[in-house]
Amino acid sequence: MRPRFLLTLVLAALAGLSMPALAAYPEKPIRLIVPSAPGGAPDVLMRTLAQQLSQQMGVPFVIDNKPGGSYTIGTMDLVRSPADGYTLAYGNVVSLATNRSLLASVPYDVDKDLTLISNTLRLANMMIVNNSLPVKNVPELIAYAKKNPGKLAFASDGNGTTAHLGVELFKSMTGTFMLHVPYRGATAAITDLVGGGIQLMIINTPVSGPLAQSGRVRALGISSSQRSPTYPDIPTIAESGVPGYEVVAWGGIIGPANMPKDIVTRLNAEIRTALASPVVRERFKALGAETDPSTPEEFRELSRRETVKWAKVVKSSGARVD
Repeated sequence: MRPRFLLTLVLAALAGLSMPALAAYPEKPIRLIVPSAPGGAPDVLMRTLAQQLSQQMGVPFVIDNKPGGSYTIGTMDLVRSPADGYTLAYGNVVSLATNRSLLASVPYDVDKDLTLISNTLRLANMMIVNNSLPVKNVPELIAYAKKNPGKLAFASDGNGTTAHLGVELFKSMTGTFMLHVPYRGATAAITDLVGGGIQLMIINTPVSGPLAQSGRVRALGISSSQRSPTYPDIPTIAESGVPGYEVVAWGGIIGPANMPKDIVTRLNAEIRTALASPVVRERFKALGAETDPSTPEEFRELSRRETVKWAKVVKSSGARVD
C-alpha cells in the first residue's frame, strides 16, 4: 500500500473521530450565569443575546442570575462547573478587571481559571441625579459637591462596577467628596435614588436612559468620550468641564478553564453571528449598547489592558473592598 494512500486513510479516520464530537455539541440546554441581579443592564442584554443563540444553536440558553460578592459568587459557580461548554457566564469589567485591584482577595484567577470566549458589548454610563437635587448640569454638580463635602451620597449596583469606580474617577478628577452606598443590584439602588435616599448614580444607559426619559430622574452627562447615538442631546461628562473623563463598561461570554478548543471556536463563531443579527443589533442600540465581538485572544488582551487602567483609579481613589 502506498505511503500517500496510507496517510489519506489516517487523516480520514482522524476526521471521522473528531467531527462527531463537534457536531454533537450542543445536545442539551446551556446554562448562562449572569453574576448580577435580574433587571440590570447585564441581565437585559444577555437575555437578548441568549434568545438569539438559542435560535441559532437549537437548544435553550437558560439565564441563571447569581448576584453578590462583586460578581465573584456567579464567577466561582462557573469556575467549579465542568468545562464541557454547557455552563457559561457573563464576564465583564468587574469580574475580569477591577476585582483584581479592588478586592483584598479574589477567589479565582482570571488567567488560570477562566476561558475567555468573546467580548459582546461596549456600554456607556449616564450620570443621573434625584430631581430634588438643585443641579441641572455637571458644572453645577461639581460646585454643589465642593460647597457641601460629604453631604452627597452616590449609589452603585455593587463594589467594583463602573457605577462605583466611575464616580470614584469623577471625584478624583474634580476634587469632590461623596459617600458611596453599594447595593446588590441596580433595582434597589434606583428605588432609593428616585425616592431621595440617594442623590446620584452613574449607571448603564439601559437602566438610566428610560428613567431619565420618563422624568423620574435628571440626566447630567454621558460617561463615554462621544455622545450616545441613543441620547444625543445629553452632553458627555468630558465636554461638561471634566476633560479626559471616560468610563465605558464591557462584557462578554466566558467559560471554565480548559474548555475544548473546538467548542470555544464554535461558540465564538455563533456569538459573532448573533451579534451581527439585525434583531440583536437593534435591541442593543435601543438600550444604548454597542455590539463588540472579539476573538478569545482580543478578549483576554482587553481584560489585561483594563486591569491596568482601573488599578490606577483604585490606587488614586483609595477605594477598597475587604
